[in-house]
Amino acid sequence: MAVLSFREALNQAMTEEMERDDRVFLMGEEVAQYDGAYKVSQGMLKHFGARRVIDTPISEEGFAGIGIGAAMVGLRPIIEFMTFSFSLVAIDQIVNNAANMRYMSGGQFSVPIVFRGSSGMAGSLAATHSHRLEAWYAQIPGLMVLMPATPADAKGLLKAAIRCDDPVVFIEHEVLYPDRGEVPEGEHLVPIGKAEIKRPGNDVTLITYSRSLKVTMAAAEKLAEEGVDAEVIDLRSIRPLDMDTLINSIVKTHRAVIVEEDWPYCGLGAGISDRITRTIFDELDAPILRVASKDAPIPYNKAMEQSMLPSVQRVVEAVNGVVYREV
Repeated sequence: MAVLSFREALNQAMTEEMERDDRVFLMGEEVAQYDGAYKVSQGMLKHFGARRVIDTPISEEGFAGIGIGAAMVGLRPIIEFMTFSFSLVAIDQIVNNAANMRYMSGGQFSVPIVFRGSSGMAGSLAATHSHRLEAWYAQIPGLMVLMPATPADAKGLLKAAIRCDDPVVFIEHEVLYPDRGEVPEGEHLVPIGKAEIKRPGNDVTLITYSRSLKVTMAAAEKLAEEGVDAEVIDLRSIRPLDMDTLINSIVKTHRAVIVEEDWPYCGLGAGISDRITRTIFDELDAPILRVASKDAPIPYNKAMEQSMLPSVQRVVEAVNGVVYREV
């Protein structure tokens, strides 16, 4: 099995889908001549030409709208945002048009489009380049929201997203781009709406996604050294959410901690915690705890920036809380 970086796996997914289906095209700022701001589209202009790998001006609302129109007449656009912080400029197109079109047209139009790009804190990029907006997009009916954490899942989920007949928001954490891992060659699809148990365990369920998987796995290994056997679930798909995998795990462990990089107030973990509590309240032996980023704009200073994020120590402390363990 080939070992690829996260960005190479995304590139391979887009390349394979564009070779398979000539309706698929890529459009965004610097995706063609510059090979992408994060080099995810490297070599694609040379391979597919300027009709299918299209540079745009700095006009997110404009090229998002062009993509939605193209999807409505039968094409399958991939729209790259240089960062999802800039997708806010296109929020009207994504929410009011892409997400609602199937419903507002009584099923006459579908919008098979992928909005993809980078997100999250990546090293002193400051507040306007570091937003985590998954909770915003996950709240919108009509959108699917995917956030892979490994190169294999990045390829498999992006291929599934491109083939999806509904609009997909595909969020890639910036610090994951150089990460390397084994990636199946050829037809590798990860089903949308299916979480994966990355580490089995019996004492507590740790629920996470995207970059936070790395922190959570490190915390699970530290806990194992201290005699606490944690099960780690990578959501991969934020909406739709695989509640069956979460419920089955918590029925086994009776305790849960949610690790997320977004802000805590009205964050994704709040909604997940609510659904778990309403579904299996009697199975819980402790309140569900959340480890999120600090509730403030992201600072430029690197040390302060790192202090905002969920850490191994904070995850271990939360687990100690739900297993009522004094250290």
